[in-house]
Amino acid sequence: MVLHSWKKVKQTQLSSIYLIYGTNTFLLQETRKKIIEAALNEEERSFNLSTYDLEEVPVDHAVEDAETLPFFGEKRVVVLNNALFLTAEKLKGKVEHNIEKLQHYIEQPSPFTVMVINVPYSKLDERKKITKLLKKHAEIIETNELGEQEIRAWIDNELKASSVTMTEEAKQLFLQLTGLNLTVVLNELQKLVLYVGEGQTINEEIVSLLVSRSLEQNVFSLIEAVVQQDSVKALYLYRDLLQNNEEPIKILSLLAMQFRLIYHSKQLSNQGYGQQQIAQSLKIHPFRVKLALQQSKMFGEDQLRSIMKELAEADYEMKMGKMDKSLILELFFLKNVNQKRQ
Repeated sequence: MVLHSWKKVKQTQLSSIYLIYGTNTFLLQETRKKIIEAALNEEERSFNLSTYDLEEVPVDHAVEDAETLPFFGEKRVVVLNNALFLTAEKLKGKVEHNIEKLQHYIEQPSPFTVMVINVPYSKLDERKKITKLLKKHAEIIETNELGEQEIRAWIDNELKASSVTMTEEAKQLFLQLTGLNLTVVLNELQKLVLYVGEGQTINEEIVSLLVSRSLEQNVFSLIEAVVQQDSVKALYLYRDLLQNNEEPIKILSLLAMQFRLIYHSKQLSNQGYGQQQIAQSLKIHPFRVKLALQQSKMFGEDQLRSIMKELAEADYEMKMGKMDKSLILELFFLKNVNQKRQ
């Protein structure tokens, strides 16, 4: 896990070669930054830090640099960005790389150099000799999108470092509102920590008050209000969105998307699919499936089909201008809350 690698780096347990790959740009950049900071102080970076973009420069240049003694220091850091020859992607550039030279270096790396190889792709090409060598001799750090448990570990780690606690209810709401987006998680968590102060506890009320909501998250809350049979809350949330200049047609589109997700998740669950299998089948994050399954418990399949049909009709009415757009959705909320009560 990336947090474990960060802990080792912080303790200055540096490897000679790091291979960082994954699609989460924040994690990749942060991991690279931590390695550089652990290896070199600020003054040393001016002389002993080199960065190469392998889409523009042959890897041979980077290897030659890695074999050069550091200047006014004990360590040299050589960063190789966009090492796409480690993936199955077809290389678009005209740069020719001497991969054999890099292979020799990997087998006998310079004792005074930390080489950091970055690959902004979700997978490596395991068939290639160079990839096999790196897996044998380098420290591999995956920086793909994190799952719920990894995000929770991240939050706990940040809270511990700030001497702040968070209730489980607050944490669940926080995860719903941030949508497991690590950049958003980090920014919003810093806001909460600064608000409560050291030694204090973040509760559900504070999270609800301070954490920013996207349109998608507000639509999720709208559906929650329908699930809870709360027409007053549903209308309040809807009108609040309208006051913030959100278009009814856009809100309708997101409602339809979420109800389709709830319906398909319920269908697959009834067929014996687990959360991970549903996520793979629908090609979405497992946490979204988890939330959809929670909401699906309050609806039957027939009711969900009926709701999707109503939303399709509402979409038609909006586009044909048969009724005031905002009123169409208000009627939808009132009707479906009343049906659930009955």
